[in-house]
Amino acid sequence: MSVPVTERASKSQRTYDWIRERILNREFNPGYRLVLSTIASELGVSTVPVREAIRRLEAEGLVEFERNVGARVALVNQGEYVDTMQALGVLEGAATALSLPHITEADLDRAQAVNDQMRASLTDFEPAVFTALNEKFHRTIFSRCPNEHLSMLVNRGWERMSGLRSSTFSFVPGRAPHSVDEHDEILRLIRAQADPTEIEMTVRQHKWRTAQALREQDHH
Repeated sequence: MSVPVTERASKSQRTYDWIRERILNREFNPGYRLVLSTIASELGVSTVPVREAIRRLEAEGLVEFERNVGARVALVNQGEYVDTMQALGVLEGAATALSLPHITEADLDRAQAVNDQMRASLTDFEPAVFTALNEKFHRTIFSRCPNEHLSMLVNRGWERMSGLRSSTFSFVPGRAPHSVDEHDEILRLIRAQADPTEIEMTVRQHKWRTAQALREQDHH
């Protein structure tokens, strides 16, 4: 008896969510082998939805296949990480610019409060905490983007980065204070209703400076 399509799709989705969550929260670290039969048994499903879920994760760059080894969580690739961050700078700059007519005073206050937390955390620096707050800050100012396709691409970029590495600032801690100052500048420009193109480029350059710091660190 064949399994109804909707039931199979929901099993595939549930499996995808389960694996993805464990990759993003680092329970499954880079290089971790994803054994189809083990995951299927854990979730009480056949290997079919597991295989479908892993294919989707491979398309997103979170999983890779290696001959004679099978599926494993993608290994950190510095060049790929920097490329992702550069692309995200372009996308997020555009998403922030499109969000401008829809950003509320409450959004800006919330973003400022997050950035104040980030500044306070510099004294007892924990990269993972700082990285989480950093994402929260950026999401607050681009989440009003009315272009759903662009929003999806920005979200995918953030997820790809967190899948590749749990914290950017573990590798370039010296970048953190500059990042906080640049956030203040972005908020100042938005409050001053500066030209949208200027805001877009400021957000882009903000991301690109972090990418540059990572590249320079990698060459040391």
